Amino acid sequence: MTSINPDQLTAERLAGRVRPALGGEPAPGTGDGTLVDTPGVRPPMVLNNRSFKEVTDIICGYAENPPPRWWFPLFGLSATIAGLGGAFILYLVITGIGTWGLNNQVDWAWDITNFVFWIGIGHAGTLISAILCLLKQKWRTAVNRAAEAMTIFAVICAATFPGIHVGRQWMAWMLFPIPNSNAIWPNFRSPLLWDVFAVSTYGTVSFLFWYMGMMPDFATLRDRADRRLRANPDGGAVLLPFLPIRTDAIRAYVYGFLSMGWRFSGRHWHRYETAYLILAGISTPLVLSVHSIVSFDFATSVIPGWHTTIFPPYFVAGAIFGGFAMVLLLLIPARELFANMKDFITLRHIENMAKIILVTGMMVGFAYSMEFFIAWYGGNEYELYAFKNRAVGPYWWAYWSMIACNVLSPQVFWFKSMRTSVVVVFIVSFLVTIGMWFERFVIIVTSLHRAFLPGEWHMFSPTLVDISIFVGSFGVFLTLFLLFLRFLPVFAMSEIKAVLPQASPHYGHHGDHGDHAGHGHHSEQAGHTGNDTGHSKGAH
Repeated sequence: MTSINPDQLTAERLAGRVRPALGGEPAPGTGDGTLVDTPGVRPPMVLNNRSFKEVTDIICGYAENPPPRWWFPLFGLSATIAGLGGAFILYLVITGIGTWGLNNQVDWAWDITNFVFWIGIGHAGTLISAILCLLKQKWRTAVNRAAEAMTIFAVICAATFPGIHVGRQWMAWMLFPIPNSNAIWPNFRSPLLWDVFAVSTYGTVSFLFWYMGMMPDFATLRDRADRRLRANPDGGAVLLPFLPIRTDAIRAYVYGFLSMGWRFSGRHWHRYETAYLILAGISTPLVLSVHSIVSFDFATSVIPGWHTTIFPPYFVAGAIFGGFAMVLLLLIPARELFANMKDFITLRHIENMAKIILVTGMMVGFAYSMEFFIAWYGGNEYELYAFKNRAVGPYWWAYWSMIACNVLSPQVFWFKSMRTSVVVVFIVSFLVTIGMWFERFVIIVTSLHRAFLPGEWHMFSPTLVDISIFVGSFGVFLTLFLLFLRFLPVFAMSEIKAVLPQASPHYGHHGDHGDHAGHGHHSEQAGHTGNDTGHSKGAH
């Protein structure tokens, strides 16, 4: 008789995972055991029968062990690009926004395009964390932390562009509703001011949501560093050759400060889960409201091509669409480059996100077609001309690039073999990211460069400063994400442990068919749970 639960063998067979011998590894290219579509069989959330202690060691190891050899060159490259972008911003401030390719007609061009692009990128993090949390979707646990971090970094990049677009940056304090010597107050009826409040609120709540979720993991890293110091006070790595400060001492102090006195008590867990649920409830309407308000920057105007009520849901669907693509662009290389990360980010996670990209891509494609229908049905010749100009005018190449990337490329996800191919998903995510930038460019530039009077028609061409600042924002984004991968817990350890079979009260009972398929029921796993006391919500 085999010690492997029959449900595990069924799950592996249905998922295309072929086990060549008892206890052996799956054959190359046959899946990872998570691609099960049979209702009676539940696919594993974590691979390789990981125990609680192994989950802790692997996730903490990303922050505790020396970085991989590829990390320093990539970090140096991204930091250099970010520095060049900062240098061009300084040049812009010193010289003036005349260094941009703006003109009197196309006064919202490259910078506001990039602002809306980055705000859209930041939406997937809150969607995965908040909405999927409220819907009790367990598969979110492997990707929510990285997606939340991506949200924070994308909002930072987005806030850069309106800040430098105002021209006289040293007068930006007058944007706030505070008394000033000129007795000038912001226009509270303007969607541009709503935008300021919406984005700042969204960034604040997202940061609190992200930070609070990491507090138990900070406490785990603190306790591990403290335990190593107590076991070997004179050993361990030294921060610098001429400084006798141990890196574990630095970790213990820093992670101890960030954990804010977390002690893994039942009261802490109760308040943590209550606050987490409250923040998830607050964040959910923010996902819908923030990009709706961004769309009001355009929809409340009388510019042909902007003056349409479809913009709020259209922008929200597009933001989720582009945000999920960016999450996949970041996590697919990470799971290939970091050891054991494939155990937590499985093909099932990638397939689920590909399905969401397909659904939101179809929503975006529907919105593209409805824009033409609304312009025709409204009977406004200027509105209809604006959309015809997008398709066959001088910027036709941008419009059809948008259609090809956003509407056509996700259609391959109708096929399961495409959704579960990591290479295909990565390529489509890359194309979608390009297409979503072109969407914002098409909306802004093609609507502005042809005004009501032909005498006001102008073309927009970006300058080196335009392009360099945009590329620099990618450098900032990637630099911050690499620092996150290096020093912060990449996964929520307690949430991952809660979806392990050991967290179930029925663990070990073979009569519980279908609940632990693919995990195996080895008695030695139960022995590990006591070695990691206090680091799992499932243990409480």
